[in-house]
Amino acid sequence: MKLAVTGKGGVGKTTISALIAHAFKSSGHSVVAIDCDPDSNLLACMGYPHPEEVKPLVELHALIEEKMGVKPGTTGGMFRLNPFVEDIPDRYAITIDGIRVLVAGAVKKGGTGCYCPENSLVRALISHLLVDDKTDLVLDMEAGVEHLSRGTIKTVDSLLIVVEPGLRSVETAFRVKDMATDLGLTRILAIGNKIRGETDVDFLRQAMKGIELVGFLPYENRIRENEIAKRSVASAGEQVTATIQNVVRLIEKRTAERS
Repeated sequence: MKLAVTGKGGVGKTTISALIAHAFKSSGHSVVAIDCDPDSNLLACMGYPHPEEVKPLVELHALIEEKMGVKPGTTGGMFRLNPFVEDIPDRYAITIDGIRVLVAGAVKKGGTGCYCPENSLVRALISHLLVDDKTDLVLDMEAGVEHLSRGTIKTVDSLLIVVEPGLRSVETAFRVKDMATDLGLTRILAIGNKIRGETDVDFLRQAMKGIELVGFLPYENRIRENEIAKRSVASAGEQVTATIQNVVRLIEKRTAERS
């Protein structure tokens, strides 16, 4: 399973990404999770005690020069377009509860260009993992829709949009759907988050017509408490775990139906 998770900023997409990665792992799968959000929080969300000490891939200058054949920051020159990246997860991932977690990092746009070696290395790594049939991949994408315009995730099995009960979140979801459809993605699903009751469920069912909702995650104080205490959100309780496991099963079913 190759899954990209996106949504409006603040809806809880990183929390959902972490929970889904744990659900994949609990099924006995090999799992890699990549934090593709410039405002990276996936490690913290998974309970890693010192996420600030982990350098993103785009800041590992020695790695970039080794793999790409040029120094970081190079623009307009020649560098490898198909670098060997298979060893990167084992060499640079932080392993948490058996899940290998990588932080991609953000490439500053001012002058570095879209085809700088840093960006190309991350793209090559994601492309490799997308065709690795032995590994489940969870991509925690940056908030909003800009990443879709770059076509970064056009070959994922499914795109999961996280929404909360609110018009702005829903509006972003439909913009994401439109851009993803333009890229040729057909497996576009959504999950409701921070649900406080049937009123929230009814609102999302009505507002999200046209995008299939695969589940609703209740608002859970223990998720926030765990985040504050720097504990993994995966220990937020049986209801959260059961909901996410059901969501994963439905995503897998929908992916198989449309393959």
